[in-house]
Amino acid sequence: MSTIFQALDNKLGLIPKPAPRPALSRDAMASLAASVPAVPDVPLADDPKSRIRVAPMQLAESSPLLPFDGSSPRAGEQYRAVRTNLLQHPNAPRVLVVSSCGSGDGKTLSAINTAGALAIQGETTVLLVDADLRNPSLAPTLGLPGDPGLADVLSGDCQLEDAIVETAQFPNLYVLPAGTARRNPAELLDSARWRQLCAVARNSFRFVLIDTAPIAAVTDYDLVQAVADGVIFVVRPDHSDRNLCLAALQKVNASGKLTGVLINCAENWFLYKRYGRYPYPYPES
Repeated sequence: MSTIFQALDNKLGLIPKPAPRPALSRDAMASLAASVPAVPDVPLADDPKSRIRVAPMQLAESSPLLPFDGSSPRAGEQYRAVRTNLLQHPNAPRVLVVSSCGSGDGKTLSAINTAGALAIQGETTVLLVDADLRNPSLAPTLGLPGDPGLADVLSGDCQLEDAIVETAQFPNLYVLPAGTARRNPAELLDSARWRQLCAVARNSFRFVLIDTAPIAAVTDYDLVQAVADGVIFVVRPDHSDRNLCLAALQKVNASGKLTGVLINCAENWFLYKRYGRYPYPYPES
């Protein structure tokens, strides 16, 4: 069960209060995308949603993924709380990286569930990107086709709209899998094509969530977060290495992009009660 964690005291200097600033208008976003230098033969069409394929997700019945059907009401409410925090964030982030200090912390699960919570909010369109090109997991976890994907687009082998998958169960949730394995993931992510792809995605979707390599693992994280508005840092108390976690958290905070800390597999708070102050349980949907 995941929950947003706000108890990192400002006195520690880890999460400074962000200075409020107005959200960029649609025209400003378009201007930002237009300012990206043109790259010859970049395989991006004028309308990236024109030929997007639709595929059903294949999830196990006991899966903790996308708990918004009443199967796990408390988990669903916790991810709705994450959604509320993002929608009301003073910096209005639109492109967000989801990462952790190491493997096994639950960053992919957290990215999927956060994207799902956003996608069921009205007409909010969400693109979930697997930028962990060395160890891709979005497509296998969701039971979706793994290629073509991000690596194929960045290599010039296909257009963006041919690589994106619209999930049949969540019409507003789109997935860009990692694609065909390549030997040069760092070079692909350190390219004008990657930056232009992110600019197109920013203009085409309300939110873009990027699942990337762990912060302390390889340089890929730095290349991905450079195009993002913020970072959601995932921690798992019974698994995360304390020293690696602190070092990674300080690194993210130093960049000024720490949007929040999400604690995965958190134990029940000792004051938690099923019914709270109301005579009914959490809503089932």
